[in-house]
Amino acid sequence: MTERGNARAPECVRTARLLLRRAGPEDVALIFARYASDPAVCHRLAWRRHGSLADTTEFLAFSDEQWRRWPAGPYLVFDAAGNRLLGSTGLAFESLTRASTGYVFACDAWGRGHATEALAAMIAVARDLGVNDLYAHCHTDHVASRRVLEKCGFRLEARLHEHVEFPNDQPGVKQDALLYSMNPLAG
Repeated sequence: MTERGNARAPECVRTARLLLRRAGPEDVALIFARYASDPAVCHRLAWRRHGSLADTTEFLAFSDEQWRRWPAGPYLVFDAAGNRLLGSTGLAFESLTRASTGYVFACDAWGRGHATEALAAMIAVARDLGVNDLYAHCHTDHVASRRVLEKCGFRLEARLHEHVEFPNDQPGVKQDALLYSMNPLAG
């Protein structure tokens, strides 16, 4: 990667235990079945739980648009061999230097350090792309997600009052959210 303005993230990233890669059309049914349609997984997320494969196909179109428009987009998270889908993470850009991140994992992948490892990979990708303002929103009651953010060096910046709709928790109601941020270039 030469100029940061022209930098592109790799479509595949490997960590010690994970394979992160850009989603393709062949992943729709797997995404739907593993996490996107699960009420327990989606309870405290800012996107609506997928009710059909059409919703997941719409997500894939959104993902492709993000990858076309920006240096990166959503990644699927698999075990290191690439055999088992565990969840998803990624970067959502507002500008070339400001992006948000997040993660979602299937229930059977919880509590194993996968979110921490995937988030660390996203921080490294953001750093390589020249992002100096990386942030995440978190439901105020999502203690495990808060711990992941803090382990990876994010700082709690603010409690944002009536800021985010969590449509699977209280549809149509803006709830408080925690804002975490970091500068990947500072570390």
